Amino acid sequence: MADGRRLKRAAMAALAVAANTALSGCGSMSGGSSGSPSTSSSIGSKFSQLFGSNSQEASTSSSPSTQATQNSDLTCPSVAIRFGASTLAVGVPGKPASGNDLRYQGSITRTARDCNLQNGQVTVRIGILGRIITGPAGAPPTVDVPMRVAVVQEGAPEKVIVTKAFRTTVAMEGENTEFSIVAEDIVYPAPTEAANDKYIFYVGFDPAALKPEPARKRKK
Repeated sequence: MADGRRLKRAAMAALAVAANTALSGCGSMSGGSSGSPSTSSSIGSKFSQLFGSNSQEASTSSSPSTQATQNSDLTCPSVAIRFGASTLAVGVPGKPASGNDLRYQGSITRTARDCNLQNGQVTVRIGILGRIITGPAGAPPTVDVPMRVAVVQEGAPEKVIVTKAFRTTVAMEGENTEFSIVAEDIVYPAPTEAANDKYIFYVGFDPAALKPEPARKRKK
């Protein structure tokens, strides 16, 4: 069992290195920082290699999770697309992002996640695979893709445990280009087993993540 775990960790480390090398822009960039342009070649296959069986088709509804965190009865929550944040539409400046004024539109096609429990903290990697389609007005050579990931405890009221913005820059190749983002620095306190069943990972486009943070006023 110990040898199996060491092999698994070694394989995951090798895949992470390979992904960071082969997928420029696939790694996570927290705090709104931009990455290198990503390319569409083999993104889907590399994404599958990175997350293996923990990949799922993008869905706006959650489904029961079967992946257990290490050395615990807790499960790794499923990923769902936040309602109203499933697409990214960008139009000509000053025009609605629709019809002939649409420059490009992004969508999420696949998600993945894995969790690791250590010292009472859950560390999560969430992968997002998507597509940018050029609109009638024509897309620019590169496109910034803003994304937000949130760990949420569902209920009344809903409780946001952690939320972070990520972004990547996509080099457009033709009228249909894939992109991927892997959010790797998401950490939250391990919940109780009862509360864990209410946890869910929400992802979605967040255009506000592209806006620079307002400058802080200096104290006199």
